[in-house]
Amino acid sequence: MGKSGSIKLEYQEKKGPSILEWILDRKKQIWHYPLELTICLLAITLSLYHLFVAYAGSLEAHAFRSTHLSFMLVLCFLLRPLGRKTWTDPKNGWFAVDLVLAGLTVAIQIYVLWDLDSFIWRRGDLTDLDLYLGTIYMLLLVEATRRAVGPAMVIIAGFFLIQTAFSDHFFSIFYGPPSTWFTMVDYLFMRENGIFSIPLMVMATYIFLFILFGAILVRSGAGRFFINVAMALTGSKMGGPAKASVVSSCLMASVSGSAVANVVTTGSFTIPLMKRVGYRPPFAGAVEACSSSGGQIMPPVMGAAAFVIAEFLNVPYLHVALAGLIPALIYFFSVFVMVHFEARRRNLGTVSPEELPSLKEEIKRGGHLFLSIIVIVVLMVIGYTPMFAAFWAILSVLILSSLRKETRMSPRDIFSAFEEGARLAMPVSIACAAAGVIIGCVFVSGLGLKFTNAIVVLAGGNLWIALILAMFASMILGMGLTTTAVYITLAALVIPALVNMGVVPIAAHMFAFYFGLVSAITPPVALAAFAAAGIAGSNPMETGYHSMRLGIAKYVLPFVFVFAPGMLFVGTWQEIVLGIVSGFAGIFALTVASEGWFFAGVGWFTRILMGACALLFFVPGLQLTLFGSGLNLPYFMTHLIAWGILGLVFVVHRSQSLRLAAEAA
Repeated sequence: MGKSGSIKLEYQEKKGPSILEWILDRKKQIWHYPLELTICLLAITLSLYHLFVAYAGSLEAHAFRSTHLSFMLVLCFLLRPLGRKTWTDPKNGWFAVDLVLAGLTVAIQIYVLWDLDSFIWRRGDLTDLDLYLGTIYMLLLVEATRRAVGPAMVIIAGFFLIQTAFSDHFFSIFYGPPSTWFTMVDYLFMRENGIFSIPLMVMATYIFLFILFGAILVRSGAGRFFINVAMALTGSKMGGPAKASVVSSCLMASVSGSAVANVVTTGSFTIPLMKRVGYRPPFAGAVEACSSSGGQIMPPVMGAAAFVIAEFLNVPYLHVALAGLIPALIYFFSVFVMVHFEARRRNLGTVSPEELPSLKEEIKRGGHLFLSIIVIVVLMVIGYTPMFAAFWAILSVLILSSLRKETRMSPRDIFSAFEEGARLAMPVSIACAAAGVIIGCVFVSGLGLKFTNAIVVLAGGNLWIALILAMFASMILGMGLTTTAVYITLAALVIPALVNMGVVPIAAHMFAFYFGLVSAITPPVALAAFAAAGIAGSNPMETGYHSMRLGIAKYVLPFVFVFAPGMLFVGTWQEIVLGIVSGFAGIFALTVASEGWFFAGVGWFTRILMGACALLFFVPGLQLTLFGSGLNLPYFMTHLIAWGILGLVFVVHRSQSLRLAAEAA
């Protein structure tokens, strides 16, 4: 395909204008757009505020977190207006309500900061004004949550608020002594245990800076660099565009942390190319959806949840990032193998080398931008905090991008990135604050301990049942909440039960984290798959089902590292090596069983055999009862049998494919 001299298939960034650019592109003077200018200045100021704090050091906890959230609430009321789809629609009568809500937020924040020491000392002894303003602030948060996150989060947070206040009217584990509104406002608003607890602290301290880093990196042209390098490496191979989608999305989404955002950016380029070489539209959409959603489990950002996990576990962030590395690589390996099998099955075409970008030219043009990601890794390996690392990574992007004309950012680009970073962080911040309400209510009502005990009792001491219950809880919550919000909710309710049943803490947290985000590729929600279906022109549900099949590793791996945490770098070096090797080998065997392909099509007997092979790799030892007697197979024995099955299938099918090739010749 393709002729010499044809136009190269190079990805060009298709960025929508920021609000700043939207204003500057208008013919009138900027003061003709007071609302838009206000939004723009608020967003840029917030980004600069966080950069200053990262450089100078954290402020008093309540002041810093409440200032961050109040900025976000005001941005939410202006960016997600009542009665209009977007802020660009003509203003209507509801605009006054938006201004009142924004004004109330600012007034309450001024009240808190005006005499902060006195405000802190009044904890446990609230004045009437504290009670009224705290109630109003919580209502403002609920309304902002409805606008920015969705009704599901509002319903869940509202349930916990009602249950805490009126628990004597509930039943079963939800029954208990009620809490006064005074106690709830004191705990949720006045202290750092509710709205301003760990989730918002992590958001304001770490996550915001990494979102800002991603926005600046994309503005510098890193998106173009990632996908063009991926195309140069894999485009000329069979099924190359799909393989490029996997590689580029692994790089891009690991920085952006958003599955849907990555689908609509890189997918607009890769999906048409996949269709061009012969992939069916639903499959092409599913490849992009699975690749993009995989960025949420890929360090360093991991969908902004890695920092929250580190805080809940009270371990260094680098420990969580390292634990997430191997499972993420295994996941992308499985998608890559499935893409290759599909290309072989359909004997798909390739993209001609003349149409592909030059790897040498791409590295020369944008390779220096990748150094900023290395800055993050090196600084955190040395022992610096994520805040410090993110600050210098942002600074390094600004410096590195200026070294070449192709990546140099103008002041307009820089301030647009500052604005976009704050806007992207807004829904995540509000979700974290709402999740803090849930955590605070669970603690005040004592529901967390009762819920944990209920799971243990319901499972009857069987870890498999407990894991399945946790899986369904995670998936159901994930259909209506953001990944971070799902994880935080489960950290309060479900994860303690798994830890009590003997699961390694990091494995329990990663289990809930993984199943909290599979809704992006799992119908009936499957937002990433539906976004990809829109670009591919395929049926959304069909694309969703293909996504589930391609993303099978995301459903299997959480169970694997619960029973074999070696792949999370937990245990002795022998257990770690065995866990990593068996993870890759097991997922390969599972891929063969799922796709029905090795060197050629395989029958049901081979597929069942490879499924059993995967199980032997994954499960650390088996206890079987045969002919009335027990048989205990230790870990090394199950692996030995699994390698034997894999080797036998390889030899048989390799010899068959060589014989068929010789006969065809």
